[in-house]
Amino acid sequence: MRKFAVGIISALVGGAMLVSGAGAASATKLDTQLKIRDISPNPVVVKAGSETTAYFDIGASSDVKKVELSVAPAEGFHTLRAKDVKSLESWRFAIGFDENDPAGKWKATAVAFDGAGKELAKDSAFFSVEIQKGKADTRISRFSADPSKVRKGKSIYFSGRLQVDDDGWKGVRGQKVNIYFRANGSSGWKWVASDWTSWGGKFSTKTRASKSGTFKAVYSGSRKLEGATSRTDYVRVYGSWWRR
Repeated sequence: MRKFAVGIISALVGGAMLVSGAGAASATKLDTQLKIRDISPNPVVVKAGSETTAYFDIGASSDVKKVELSVAPAEGFHTLRAKDVKSLESWRFAIGFDENDPAGKWKATAVAFDGAGKELAKDSAFFSVEIQKGKADTRISRFSADPSKVRKGKSIYFSGRLQVDDDGWKGVRGQKVNIYFRANGSSGWKWVASDWTSWGGKFSTKTRASKSGTFKAVYSGSRKLEGATSRTDYVRVYGSWWRR
């Protein structure tokens, strides 16, 4: 009866319906709001052998009953497996990244649904993933100490190549390689020479022959490269009295 009375009075006053504040809210359709408000951390930095969790904070209006989130590299990698998305409270999500994920630009996509499962809105945002891989493997190849027989006091020449495993073995330039010697009957190694690698990872140096023994080349490594040790090479040293 009250609504009927209000309607009569409205018509009598101005021929227009008077609507209360609550009535206006119900008469105006609510605009759906959806926004990826924050991605933390950004960039997502992953260290070798570990996992980093990124958190996604999404804002949504009251008519949104469900939010789904997905992430994928911005370019390529169409066959990448779906990331495991963990739902937290208040439209917050957590996703773990490891060293097997592609580094670079990624895209996050949020989709909002109503109670009936109808899609209401969509939003996207970009973030970066940085992979801090472990040190690269190296090796010393083709190491040799020449000649294999030499007179005492003469020169022994060393050569070899320092290489890094970068989708195949490639030479490393500008790295220091040391040569060590272990005399017959000794258990310790003694430094005798060193050289810096040139194009193709090549190095060469020399020392004077003193005693018969074994030589090896050693690379100590760097911030990005693992160390390496060559195979050993034996040299026989003879005196001036010795005849071949």
